[in-house]
Amino acid sequence: MTIDARIEWCRALLARLVRFTGRTLRGEWHAIVVEPVRRLTRRGVSGLLLAFVAAFGVIFFHAIAQHRLGALWVTRLGGVRADLPLWLSLLRTPVSLYVPALDLPVWAGITQLFLAFAWAELVLGRARTLAISYATTLAGTLTARVMIAMGPGWWGFGLPHAYGQVLDTGPSAAVVGLFTYLSVVERAPVVFALTGGSMVWESIAVPNLAGREHLIAVASAIVLGLLHGRRARLRARLLLPVQGGGSAPTAPGVIPVSVPPRPVPAPAKAERSKDTAMTSMDC
Repeated sequence: MTIDARIEWCRALLARLVRFTGRTLRGEWHAIVVEPVRRLTRRGVSGLLLAFVAAFGVIFFHAIAQHRLGALWVTRLGGVRADLPLWLSLLRTPVSLYVPALDLPVWAGITQLFLAFAWAELVLGRARTLAISYATTLAGTLTARVMIAMGPGWWGFGLPHAYGQVLDTGPSAAVVGLFTYLSVVERAPVVFALTGGSMVWESIAVPNLAGREHLIAVASAIVLGLLHGRRARLRARLLLPVQGGGSAPTAPGVIPVSVPPRPVPAPAKAERSKDTAMTSMDC
């Protein structure tokens, strides 16, 4: 290959890369800004209900925790630790989403919290937003218990037993899970790099309990995002062998009604025989 051919090949590759980057960024801008703003315009402020509830919930619990009695009740309602019984941790996990983490500034995370819940509520709806945020948080909490129960070692997967007494609160796992899930569903690589990539870097730079839970939240959100929209396809594949026996598929919600067969008239053989006999008698 000559020098001119190499230069032409590099130019074509660079032009193709620029076009691909432009299409990706344009599609991501439309997915994370244009379409949510349109939905917000149609729905109004009511489309941000979860975002306001989450933000004010964190502010409320943060204000209460500034007092000694308030901090005691906040810990009793939403304080999750790995050394607690499992049923008690599961009972406190929903409230722990609104309890600020001890080692993170509360005011710095409220903006991320509001944006994550606002974007998710406008794109996914309230029910799925709550489901994804709770599922990713619960996945991180339960996996942390398993790591602590395993103890140090296990190729770096286990954690020291002293982490079982660390207070595990805050909405950071839910925020990371929502951003990661939305970036996978909406095909937003820039948002994915800023959320999932930053969590990977955090877990490497500061290997603590929160970093491990954030990684688990990112992994669970990726799995849930890849499974998004495939429920109907999977159900159709499972029902295809059942419906392949020749019967027509029944529409969902329609109760099949059995129609009795129409009675078949008896053959007129006896009548024909009677007519033939009468004809022969006449003859």
